[in-house]
This record gives sequence, C-alpha cells and structure tokens, in this order.
Amino acid sequence: MATTSEDVWRLLAELATAQAELTAAQKETDKQLKEVSQQQKKTDKQLKELGQQIGGLGAKFGSFTEGLALPSMEKILRQRFGMEVVSPSVRASKEGQHLEIDVLAYTNGELNTAYIVEVKSHARQEDITQLKSILQRFRRFFPEHKDKKLYGILAAVHLSPELREKILQEGLYVARIHDQVFELDIPDNFQPRLY
Repeated sequence: MATTSEDVWRLLAELATAQAELTAAQKETDKQLKEVSQQQKKTDKQLKELGQQIGGLGAKFGSFTEGLALPSMEKILRQRFGMEVVSPSVRASKEGQHLEIDVLAYTNGELNTAYIVEVKSHARQEDITQLKSILQRFRRFFPEHKDKKLYGILAAVHLSPELREKILQEGLYVARIHDQVFELDIPDNFQPRLY
C-alpha cells in the first residue's frame, strides 16, 4: 500500500493534535501537582501548629498535676517528715547547666534533711532515671545543703504496679493519688536510699 502525501499530512495533523493534547494534559498535571504541593504546605503548617498546641497542653497538664500534688505533698513533707520549708518549682543554673525540681523540701537543725519530689501524670521508667540524676546533681547546684541527708519521692497520678516496685527497689519513695489526694504508697518495711 502506497502512502500518499495526503496520508502524510493527515498523520502529521493527527500527530500535532496528539502533541497538543499531551501538552494540555501535562499543563493540567503540572497545575494539579502545584495545587497538591500548596495543599501539602498548608497541611504541614497546620500539623506544626497542632504539635505546638499539643505541646502546650502537655506543659499545662504537667503544671496542673504539680498543682494538684502540692497541697497533699506539702502535708506529707511537713507532718510525716518534719520539713520546715516546702518550695514548688525550684530552678537553678550554674556554669551553663540547669536543674529543675518540682518540689524541694528541707529542714535544718537536728533533722538536717532534704526531699526532692518529682511529680508525673504518667510515671515511666525514664522518670526514675531523671529523679536519680536530680538527686545526684543536687549538691552541686545547692552547696548550702551539702551536709543534709537527701531523699527522693516520685509522685504519680498513674503508675503500674511493676514500675512502683522498681521505684521502691531504687530506694525512692512512691506517692500516688487516692481520692484526689496524694499519699505515700510504700511498704511498712521500706528503707529509703540516702543520696
């Protein structure tokens, strides 16, 4: 079958039409990709804002938990342990290092003792490590208390029985919330670790 010039021109016209359709389709795809990219940027911005809001809520919930714990922990520290000074939210800085304590309680005189209370809404294994680190660094930040006996208390709203046992094994006091009041949750024969 012989190809005529009309066939060639018809094929070229079809090719030109197909090329135009392909170009239009590519432009439409590019437009859609640009819209998707803009939508993705908008979604990323919303996710970032949501993350900041959630972080803020977490901090507020932590402050709420600390506020909830303070009255009952203050009562325990004063009545059970004889502490004269109970200070919430103590922050210290020294040589570019920082130490933050949820509750610091101490007394001078015959007892000459200090307690550091770490308050958590949901206690986790790393909270034990954090409290022990605070206890070990305490005297460097507060040399005026260097001769005091030092103990740690982990106060938690939610705490698994397994984690409670680990905390006690580390020689740390455990306080849990009961009827909206924090109470010590330790066995009768508990021996706290002196730091």
